[in-house]
Amino acid sequence: MRRNILITGASSGLGAEMARQFAAKGRNLALTARREDRLVELREALLAAHPGITVVTHRLDVTDHDAVFATFRTIDTELPGGLDRIVVNAGIGKGAPLGTGRFDANLQTAQTNFVAALAQAEAAMELFRARNAGHLVLVSSVAGVRGLPKAVTTYAATKAAIGSLAEGLQLELLGKPIKVSAIFPGYIHSELNEHVAKTPLIVGTEVGVRAMVAAIEAEKTRAYVPTWPWVPLARVMKFAPLPLLKRLI
Repeated sequence: MRRNILITGASSGLGAEMARQFAAKGRNLALTARREDRLVELREALLAAHPGITVVTHRLDVTDHDAVFATFRTIDTELPGGLDRIVVNAGIGKGAPLGTGRFDANLQTAQTNFVAALAQAEAAMELFRARNAGHLVLVSSVAGVRGLPKAVTTYAATKAAIGSLAEGLQLELLGKPIKVSAIFPGYIHSELNEHVAKTPLIVGTEVGVRAMVAAIEAEKTRAYVPTWPWVPLARVMKFAPLPLLKRLI
């Protein structure tokens, strides 16, 4: 059992709910995010509900790559026995159609969702390689299954890159003690998508994250969550001809 779990982007949304659900399982937690006040509030709530666990918090901007390495190393010394699972969850949903004058938004999305995730994966693997053990979880999205248009183009590309990064590590580490999971959430309500028009496929945060946590606990290599309807829909998205895909989305 993975007892000591680090979650980035834990101040709200999926990250905060993962923290709640892992805390309920008795896991020790390290929570990072830019909004330290929210982390402190979450830590107090978790300890009040589950006084037997340890929860540490660190303010971290994942685009500060040096800080990512330093923070991960520090946290590894703060939890007894060190980290044995790291969930790379921090991300943003900004974006604009390419060529419309908003390169700044697309660049920020690319830097936060992929380059910063790469730094987190590097920092995690540095710790895990040293002890030849651990579980790296990379949170992608069903948006990463296929290229998507307009404001989502760059976001989808970053999530596809996350999936590829995970698969490369899985191939390298096949049969070895270090495990790598790629999680592809479907539409799960969070602060990230509050501005998006309602969809009949969206599920509540608690329900959606429960499916994520189950996949993480099972250490699945690749998981579309919730299973229904995203396992069949991901297959359709992956193989549909472009004209059909355009009609579907």
